[in-house]
Amino acid sequence: MKCVICKQGEAHPGEVTVTLQRGESTIILKNVPAEVCENCGEYYLSEEITEQVLSRAEEAVKSGAEVEILRFAA
Repeated sequence: MKCVICKQGEAHPGEVTVTLQRGESTIILKNVPAEVCENCGEYYLSEEITEQVLSRAEEAVKSGAEVEILRFAA
């Protein structure tokens, strides 16, 4: 897949760190599977992975986390 950001690199399977913020909460998920551009590092998550990431982040926010660092496990 050609990167839509830099239009130079190809995206390949890899892992990324996703950081999400809502209000006073910052949620960091490490080792998230993604397609990563070899040129600029932009990443693309599948719909399934996106749903899992958002669900885990929502749980952390609801629990009152100010900063939460999680290792992603599919």
